[in-house]
Amino acid sequence: MTAEILTGKNVLITGATRGFGNAVAWAMWRAGANLLLTARSQDALVALRERLLAEKPDGRQLHLCAADLQESRAPREIVDEAQRVWGRLDVLVNNAAILGPVGKSWENDWSQWIATLAVDLVSPVALCRLCVSWMKETGGGSIINISGGGATSPRPNFSAYATAKTGLVRFSEILAVEAAALNIRVNCIAPGSMNTAMLQAVLETGPERAGAEEYRKAEEQAQKGGASPDVASQLCVYLASDNAQSITGKLISALWDPWRKFAEYAADLHGSDIYTLRRIVPTDRGKDWK
Repeated sequence: MTAEILTGKNVLITGATRGFGNAVAWAMWRAGANLLLTARSQDALVALRERLLAEKPDGRQLHLCAADLQESRAPREIVDEAQRVWGRLDVLVNNAAILGPVGKSWENDWSQWIATLAVDLVSPVALCRLCVSWMKETGGGSIINISGGGATSPRPNFSAYATAKTGLVRFSEILAVEAAALNIRVNCIAPGSMNTAMLQAVLETGPERAGAEEYRKAEEQAQKGGASPDVASQLCVYLASDNAQSITGKLISALWDPWRKFAEYAADLHGSDIYTLRRIVPTDRGKDWK
């Protein structure tokens, strides 16, 4: 990938100041994009902007919008700001998320459970809706939604987070079909288990609430080091670029899927159920149940 592959593209990133969102912001900036970064903390946004500009003070646009996605008005405020500073939006990266309550579903604080879905599912969907309405008027674009643990298999004791992420993946698949004729691509990525604040939150809950196996894996990851955010952030750059024009409706693992060679597999990927959520039927497992 060339260093300036996103030159001239306008990119909106949520949850940009910490963890994976921070890595995506740097990758997009280094790829030449104009950025609008969102997070809850204005101070953290300003600090990030200063660091980005110190590396590449080349006159590109770098805008900030402090917003709390637990607030129902936040998606509209973010898009209003984007429309104030730009005539078009090329890329939306829905990264912001919270872990939510940990423990058995029936023991979770219900208000926290609902708040988790508000941040991890409802707000990303709202941003998608608003941005599609805008993108369709300006020639299309790319939407990248971040998946997470529990989207493709059960994740006991993390029901709010896993439910939200599963819903976001299925919504993305639906939206990809709905928006295909508008030249709008919609994909999800699974970035891998990274050593972020979310991992620390799992450790702080303890094995009784997180579950012995989940806690053991978190401890092991913390000691050995998790997945590098660099690989997944480069996948985001790829999906944002014109090189990924044929890729839509997919859930892509940054670590395990051969996304760097997707151009070779474009014909097979188009219209297939490869890299999608699906139901397993008996014939998939060699069974003939009549």
